[in-house]
Amino acid sequence: MQEAVGKVELSEQGLARYARHIVLRDVGGPGQMRLLASRVVVIGAGGIGSPAALYLAAAGVGHLTIVDDDTVSLSNLQRQILHRSADIGRPKTNSAVDALKALNPDIAVVGRRLRLDADNARSLIADHDIVLDGSDNFATRLAVNAAAVAEGRTLVSAALGPFEGQLAVFRGHLPGSPCYRCFLGAEPPPEAGQSCAEMGILGAVAGVMGSWAALETLREILAIGDSLAGRMLLFDARSAATRIVRLRPDPACPVCAGEASPEGTR
Repeated sequence: MQEAVGKVELSEQGLARYARHIVLRDVGGPGQMRLLASRVVVIGAGGIGSPAALYLAAAGVGHLTIVDDDTVSLSNLQRQILHRSADIGRPKTNSAVDALKALNPDIAVVGRRLRLDADNARSLIADHDIVLDGSDNFATRLAVNAAAVAEGRTLVSAALGPFEGQLAVFRGHLPGSPCYRCFLGAEPPPEAGQSCAEMGILGAVAGVMGSWAALETLREILAIGDSLAGRMLLFDARSAATRIVRLRPDPACPVCAGEASPEGTR
């Protein structure tokens, strides 16, 4: 049985699953159908990608691609909530696909077990609407950003520290919008930045930032409120404080300068 919601239709099961979305004035039936028609690629099935992917699947994003080349280890389980103890030793993509399909069997979930780099980044993101980057190194982040600009895709980017997080939306393909490289500036040396294994991390910080990355992805799909594009949200878990800083495009950026499309911004 199907029931009309506005000008769209959802199955009886879909009406029940997404009922709390459908009653929202800013979502409704048409918005839920927009989510079901959307395609999001999540880079990394770790601390950020785990909660982000779970919330996107629960929300009914119709197609999720999870890109990761790692396997599940015991130390991951403190924060990477896609995975369980029984998954230790399995590819994270396999564990992620199983968990997401168990949560919402009505969506398509694809795992790509490989390391994203400058050679394959464009092909991995080309057939998706939004890129959610939760990777943990600068080389991957720069490759994702360059591909997003080249393919004209919105990039939702989140990063973690021991008690800190940052979140931004980049539309480097649009006029006047900075890309991740504009924010980062000169490419950092390979030794820049430390891993969670070296610095440690409070696991729930990853949950906060991954959930927030999912929220921004949903807001971009649904065009709810003011986009975070051109701004960065900074979170300090020690003081439970947030602040937002403005990001500016770099006119000399080697990635996005002169590459903007004629489209407008929201």
